[in-house]
Amino acid sequence: MADPMRIRAVSKDGVVNVKMLMSHEMETGLRKDSSGKPVPAHFIQSVSVTWQGKVVLSAQWGPAVSKNPFLEFNFKGGKKGDKVEVTWTDNKGEKRTDEATIN
Repeated sequence: MADPMRIRAVSKDGVVNVKMLMSHEMETGLRKDSSGKPVPAHFIQSVSVTWQGKVVLSAQWGPAVSKNPFLEFNFKGGKKGDKVEVTWTDNKGEKRTDEATIN
């Protein structure tokens, strides 16, 4: 399984800024290894972020996203002490979920 995500969530004036760094190889399926054989595609397909059981971000990705992707977004309503939960699923069915407390 991939390394834990690095997630930072900060609330200011009723708006929560979430920054996350996801550890994933994000192979497109177009690259070849040293022997000339294609490296199989392996990339994050969906990302979901929830706060208090509500989805605040939902994204569908493809193979064009870079290795170890960084994502930043804002949402209204969260406050200090609340938790945000981030889940990604890749094209091979692997899944990772991590959470962070809003500061």
